[in-house]
Amino acid sequence: MKLLTLNCHSWQEQNQEEKIVHIVEAIKENSYDVIALQEVNQVFKERTNNGKVKIKSNNFAIAILEELKKRGEDGYSLLWDFCHLYESFEEGVAIITKHPVVEKHSFYVSTIRDFNNWKTRKIVGATIQYGAQQFTCYSCHMGWWHDKEEPFKAQAEKLFKNINLDKTSFFMGDFNNDAFINNEGYEYLISNGLIDTYYLAKKKDDGVTVKGEIAGWEGNILRKRIDLILTNKPVQVAYSKVIFNNINKPVVSDHFGVEVKIDIP
Repeated sequence: MKLLTLNCHSWQEQNQEEKIVHIVEAIKENSYDVIALQEVNQVFKERTNNGKVKIKSNNFAIAILEELKKRGEDGYSLLWDFCHLYESFEEGVAIITKHPVVEKHSFYVSTIRDFNNWKTRKIVGATIQYGAQQFTCYSCHMGWWHDKEEPFKAQAEKLFKNINLDKTSFFMGDFNNDAFINNEGYEYLISNGLIDTYYLAKKKDDGVTVKGEIAGWEGNILRKRIDLILTNKPVQVAYSKVIFNNINKPVVSDHFGVEVKIDIP
């Protein structure tokens, strides 16, 4: 089973249409079973007044699916949910999968639930039927460890309360907590039972998904590993690779993506 996660930084990139093509070509070439996307934006004309937002034709994930169809890849389905307004965008998180969706999941991990506040965070997930087995995959875009208004630890606790840890699940996304930093959010997740597929992988690279400054990490020029694919059960991982980093496919966002291959018995 092949998994991909990517913070898209969608509709905020130069040469955006070209970068959509790069994403789609990678999806077709690698035939991912589940794709988790963050910062999946759509442009709005009028601000919502109730927080109930439906997916629009200009949604970034819709653009990806349309490009896939042009290439004969029309077997994917999409789950998207709105998180908050950001500048001129309705921002959300998404799961794209080629497998039957048995159950859909969506829940807040932030204490803030004001869609006008960009710190409002939701997670979207899908339980899929993969052959004779079922797996749940979540697309996660979470806050920062030291954020006084929305600390990561409280969000992680809400995450654990909303999931069934007895079933094999994958937590994919931008966790905004650097795996290279000790005693913060990454170690908190691991200490609470999650397993990093990066360390389970038989083959791996350096794992770096952000180089230099990005939003939320101003002034930080260090290399960071904040985009992760975690699991709650030991699994066989053939490889973990960073993608869209100009080594493995062209850069398409201010984040690089992560792809893993899970060997399912």
